[in-house]
Amino acid sequence: MSGDAFEIGLRIRKEVLGAAYVERSLNAADDFNREFQELVTEYCWGKGWGRTALSKRDKSLLNLVMLGALNRSQEFKLHLKGALTNGCSREEIKDALFQLAIYAGVPAGVEAFRLAREVFSEIEKETA
Repeated sequence: MSGDAFEIGLRIRKEVLGAAYVERSLNAADDFNREFQELVTEYCWGKGWGRTALSKRDKSLLNLVMLGALNRSQEFKLHLKGALTNGCSREEIKDALFQLAIYAGVPAGVEAFRLAREVFSEIEKETA
């Protein structure tokens, strides 16, 4: 696939999630899901994350709240790492998760805090 939105999306996706993760995802794509990986890169990352009115940091906080509200644990954990890459502090993430709990329900907040603690623990083990 080629095109400006795809190329922009690929660059941003690598910046936020890490080049190694993105390359693994794209290289693992097969005939069944290759077009979906291309769609995600072009549409979500190129057309969505490529917009400039909100910073990557702000988009990360929004994504955490939405993914937590939707109970998408794998994507939540992935985007939590991206939020840290995009400059979000643990305090900012904590406040976003408070908003999640208030507006999407305490059970969603409980799960989001649990997942966040898992990610923070993984990161601490990797850097120790």
